Amino acid sequence: MLKLKPNFDDPDGFYAALLGAHEGLNDAESEALNARLILILANHIGDEVVLSAALDAVKP
Repeated sequence: MLKLKPNFDDPDGFYAALLGAHEGLNDAESEALNARLILILANHIGDEVVLSAALDAVKP
């Protein structure tokens, strides 16, 4: 089951850290950072049903 509500103690802190990780990067570097983060988190999740649900949730 895909969790869409905040599921960690400090979502604002994580968002700030995510923005900080992008500081000083150009667009291509920022996109590459996002891609690496997505792949690392997808590997950690490791559940294809959850990952498919996540992809469906973000489609326009």
